[in-house]
Amino acid sequence: MGSFFKKVGIGAAIGLAFGLMAALSFIGITKVVNTFFPGKAQVSAKFEAETDRTKESDKRAEKEADKDADKDEDKEKVENAKLTKAVDDHSISRGGGEVGMSVTELAKNNLPCVVSITNTSVKQLRDMWGNGIREYENVSRGSGIIIGETDDELLIATNSHVVNGADSITVGFVDSEIYDATVKGEDSEIDLAVIGIKMSDIKKSTLDEIKIAVIGDSSALSVGEQVVAIGNAVGYGQSVTTGIVSALDRDIPDDDAEMCYIQTDAAINPGNSGGALLNMKGEVIGINTAKIMSTYVEGMGYAIPMDTANPTIEALMNRKTREKVDDEKAGYIGITGVSVDSQTSKMYDIPEGIYLQEVIKGGPADEAGMLKGDIIKKFDGVSVTTIADLRSKLDYYEAGEKVDFIICRQENGEYVEKTVTVKLESREDAGIDDNDKDEKKYDNGNEKSERGDDEDEMMEYYNSLPDELKEFFYGFGR
Repeated sequence: MGSFFKKVGIGAAIGLAFGLMAALSFIGITKVVNTFFPGKAQVSAKFEAETDRTKESDKRAEKEADKDADKDEDKEKVENAKLTKAVDDHSISRGGGEVGMSVTELAKNNLPCVVSITNTSVKQLRDMWGNGIREYENVSRGSGIIIGETDDELLIATNSHVVNGADSITVGFVDSEIYDATVKGEDSEIDLAVIGIKMSDIKKSTLDEIKIAVIGDSSALSVGEQVVAIGNAVGYGQSVTTGIVSALDRDIPDDDAEMCYIQTDAAINPGNSGGALLNMKGEVIGINTAKIMSTYVEGMGYAIPMDTANPTIEALMNRKTREKVDDEKAGYIGITGVSVDSQTSKMYDIPEGIYLQEVIKGGPADEAGMLKGDIIKKFDGVSVTTIADLRSKLDYYEAGEKVDFIICRQENGEYVEKTVTVKLESREDAGIDDNDKDEKKYDNGNEKSERGDDEDEMMEYYNSLPDELKEFFYGFGR
């Protein structure tokens, strides 16, 4: 035993001696190198220092790149506004909520996403005693959904029929504040529109209260699923109704639009148009647009599915915001036409749109190459289905602007789509007198031959009709 410990002690002593000798040798060698080669001894330390500085520089460069990427991303958001789509984990909190919320929770989370819209327009009608034209103020109300924002505007989606023909639009928010809005764009064919409010006009207190809606997947809906409708029912202000998805892919009776709707028994009343239909996650899955009103029908409301609406809304929300121009500056194209609705389209086998009965010789449309018999489908990228619709859009375009029209023209027995660029003129430049525009017809700016008494009587009757009846019976144009 003693012999064993003695051997261990000798081994340890030998190891210690070798270690000590190695250490002394390293120190000695280092001294010699430093004495005879002072520059070489610092290489390792210098290399390590340079490596550290490179790492720090790379880190700073990465941070700057991240900042630039963030700036580019912000710029992209400003230039290309996007809808806020729902995600599977529901991590988006602006308007959304957890699966299976109660109606109370859903209303609390989403009332700030929905607005009330008031459309004020001035109608000119000849009075019943024949004492001339009188102006009447017409006020209609609807709803809208806050869908996004840019540096300049807060963006709101609604129905086209809610804002169509408006001389002024005001929007009421959840905090009861009211602001002026302008139409960014509308598509009457699908009955959708986007309006904008200048961010500079909105109080901070309002911005703190409102939310941007989260857009859900309408294709995932099931019949019988519970839904909630929020809107400005009957113009009383925001209210909430609840029901179920009664049916999917429904046509609205007597509706010309070739589109499938969500049918719901949640109460949809006048004023709800443009409001939100939500699933129980708090996601907007439809835009309320119509109901069947009858003494023998109850609980049949319809909403445009968001999967159908999304492409149109995103296109409209990125359009240039326009304001109405003065009458003397408003664009004129020089046509007379009638609307071709779905029934007429099927009956005569022609495309829907505006059928040109006449193209005024020497007018902007004539100069651009439009012909009698052409059918206007789109104006500046947006569908137009009636002369009244086209006329209201021209109110936002100044004479001198160039606008693309998509038309259908019959060639070899088939209608072919063509793009025609029209340079707009003012009515004055075209030789049209606004004070007498319904009493005369022009050919290249010159008044045609005088009418007889019978024609004058017929024209007086024509002028006494509202625009809708003029269009229905005769067709009229700008």
